[in-house]
Amino acid sequence: MTSGLRCFLKTKVTASFRFTVLGKPAPQGSKRHVGRGVMVESSKRCKPWRQDVRHTALDLRPEGWYANMDAAISISVVFVFARPKNHFRTNGQLKPSAPTYCTARIGDVDKLARSILDSLAGVLFAADEQVINLIAQKRYANDREQPCAIITVSAVS
Repeated sequence: MTSGLRCFLKTKVTASFRFTVLGKPAPQGSKRHVGRGVMVESSKRCKPWRQDVRHTALDLRPEGWYANMDAAISISVVFVFARPKNHFRTNGQLKPSAPTYCTARIGDVDKLARSILDSLAGVLFAADEQVINLIAQKRYANDREQPCAIITVSAVS
């Protein structure tokens, strides 16, 4: 075990909560220059997705969370995507050839995570620099799920 990992395992979680943001997760893509020093997001889905994440976090933020705004933060995110129709047979069963892992061109996990972090800055923590641990995963939805992001935020001391 490396000393950095050992250090993280010794930290104490002081507050933690989990929430789900419904909808298809959108990556924080590249920006493009539109003139006069103005940069805009390339993806049209990014801004509405970030607003959904921000508003959900604000609505579900625990009472007294402000005490953790300057703490070190650990974040875990599971991005859940709908399977494409070509993964299924005509009777609705999953094809044996359907991929197990979500490696399709849905979005890079790092750009999906960046979108979440930028959305939560100023809402659950003061700045991105406070995030000391980030676990991000993307997967396909099971038959009882819809596209979403399942986010767990923990303040550590």
